[in-house]
Amino acid sequence: MCPMAPARLRKRRRSRGLCPPVRGTFPPGCIGTKEDMDVHSRHKEVLAPLRAALYDFDLAAVRRVLFDICAPDVVFRLAYPFETIQGVDAFVERVFVPLQASWPDLERRDYIVMAGPTPEGADWVGCGGYYTGAFMAPWLDVPPTGHLAHMRFHEFYRFKDGKITEMQALWDIPEVMMQARAWPMSPSLGREWAVPGPATCDGILTGAHDPQISTATCQHIIDMLEYLKKHPSQGGPEVMEMERFWHPKMSWYGPAGIGTGRGQRGFRHWHQIPFLNAMPDRGQYVEDIEYHFFGDGSYAAVTGWPDMYQSITHDGWLGIAPTGKKIEMRSLDFWRLENGLIRENWVLVDLLHMYDQIGVDVFARMREFNKARSGFDPESGVAL
Repeated sequence: MCPMAPARLRKRRRSRGLCPPVRGTFPPGCIGTKEDMDVHSRHKEVLAPLRAALYDFDLAAVRRVLFDICAPDVVFRLAYPFETIQGVDAFVERVFVPLQASWPDLERRDYIVMAGPTPEGADWVGCGGYYTGAFMAPWLDVPPTGHLAHMRFHEFYRFKDGKITEMQALWDIPEVMMQARAWPMSPSLGREWAVPGPATCDGILTGAHDPQISTATCQHIIDMLEYLKKHPSQGGPEVMEMERFWHPKMSWYGPAGIGTGRGQRGFRHWHQIPFLNAMPDRGQYVEDIEYHFFGDGSYAAVTGWPDMYQSITHDGWLGIAPTGKKIEMRSLDFWRLENGLIRENWVLVDLLHMYDQIGVDVFARMREFNKARSGFDPESGVAL
């Protein structure tokens, strides 16, 4: 992703999609040098008290730690319907207070914690895992189940001068709707399940950041994406050379609403083919978006807000009729390499935001079903 630049690394703009059109290479030292190895370890340490407070879910501690580690002008960018929130207090009140009221024994469990610099010179920490607890009261008008619930998250924190200046986070709210049997949209093509952490159980990375290994990991991902975008414009599936980049037992962990695909066949049939059929203009708006890669050992991540633009002009994706409407999409991803091949890929996409842009209010449709549920207003479907 990093172009050869004479002085400072330039901002790169590309259209990613779930199989982004990227090109280029990381020049030596592009994503880190020995001088900044300890910076990324320190950033993980800075984040550790927040992770501890979220695990025990002490709301006062969460608020206090956020004030300690965030810059005064911190910006929180979250999935629909939360959107952009300025400041710690507003974030805690808008997001965590209602969630804990509904899941009173709430806790957060991380299975990926990685850090590194982007080619643009920004430092990020990426965390992946799930929130869990007993779902005892309505949340966002999703009916409670009385049972344990889980919600995947990908949360990316940008650091500057030792403080968090920005968070980009996707929560898999459709996953919660599905557990409550309240998902009002089309069923997933892929498998819906509790997506696991890394098979190697080594996703919480500790120790010094290794720039050489991290650079090689990111470059493998970038090369893979470069080949992935060749299809279908330059030929059939063979032009992607998937065997060169992906493990034969790969797992593609998509968001709820798309689901998981196992192996190359699963990835293509349950995600890629419908996605490309519906949005063949993927990659034509390269100047409109930006996204950022960073690596940590055998793990790589990408963030951007948004990091895709394309138009739903054909049938085939999520049962959506062609709208012809250009939409933006948010996707935060992790990859894990094993023996030089991608074995696991965790992908979250803000599907509720996508539906909102094409005029579909998923929450309103869910509330239509709520009218027949106990504990909800029979006229509006809103929780009583």
